[in-house]
Amino acid sequence: MREAEIRRLLAANLLCVLSVILTAIVPAFSWEGFTVVGAHLTWMCICSVSVSALSVALHLVLKPNLPPKRSSFAHKISRFLKCCIYFFMSCVLFHVIIVLYGAPFIESVTETFLLSVLLSTFTTLQCLCMLGPNVQAWIRVFSKNGATSIWESSLQITSMCSILGAWFGAFPIPLDWDRPWQVWPISCSLGATFGYVAGLIIAPLWIHWNRKQLTYKSR
Repeated sequence: MREAEIRRLLAANLLCVLSVILTAIVPAFSWEGFTVVGAHLTWMCICSVSVSALSVALHLVLKPNLPPKRSSFAHKISRFLKCCIYFFMSCVLFHVIIVLYGAPFIESVTETFLLSVLLSTFTTLQCLCMLGPNVQAWIRVFSKNGATSIWESSLQITSMCSILGAWFGAFPIPLDWDRPWQVWPISCSLGATFGYVAGLIIAPLWIHWNRKQLTYKSR
């Protein structure tokens, strides 16, 4: 396993971490009194757009998974439309799952859907950038020993950390602390974001420490 490839992964992940941090800092320069908690819905939109734009840009520049052959313009358009449909379906699916786990069904619909968009940005969008609208490839990557590159291993770690972060973020909501960040869905979205950032940092370090044991077979 080449150290240069791990360094590329680390640099890309640190850029994503920086983009998340900047979404909490930059808006304060043009929006007086802006805070992540005080303007949480706006922040979730900014964070989703920022992470999405950077993820797509990094994929186009680094090209971690090159297609086997050049595709036609019509195929690229079809692929893009499929990706948009998959992303929207992911948002709806996350919304349904979150409601089934206890989120308000009628009240706070906007808040719940924006949390779903944020989770889809941290997970589904990364899969679409890396693997395209190929469900079989997704199943392969998230199965045991299914990753075929360090980029896919990083995708596994960041996606799982994001979902676990959102899940752990729900724990403080029912507690009688009366804190502003306990309002739905602030703690869940912050938990998902911290999980995503933690996954971005952990992934290249874990791959580096285990590089001698990791073997990737092409499929």
